[in-house]
Amino acid sequence: MLPMNVKQMKKMMKQMGIDIEEIDAEEVIIRTSSEELIFKNPNVTKITGRGVEMFQVMGSYEVVKRKPEISDEDVKLIMEQANVDEETARKALEEAGGDLAEALLKLQGS
Repeated sequence: MLPMNVKQMKKMMKQMGIDIEEIDAEEVIIRTSSEELIFKNPNVTKITGRGVEMFQVMGSYEVVKRKPEISDEDVKLIMEQANVDEETARKALEEAGGDLAEALLKLQGS
């Protein structure tokens, strides 16, 4: 493969209808159902071609576990079914990852 400099590469991509843009990002967060990937000061490139936009994110990141969102209705239901106070019900739901059945079984089994 022949060596190619960055200017030549960008020129060729431009001719093919592909645009590359560097984005001055301070932080990128990717959220999944159970965790967040947090990139601080990443290198972000936006690649546009044929009506499609793609983003390339490079850099080091930190993984942070997400706490499940616990609704007041779920807490009330667990309180009623397990005959426990609000703090105990909320803690059981958090430990069960928001799973009502698991939280209830845990409280009834203890």
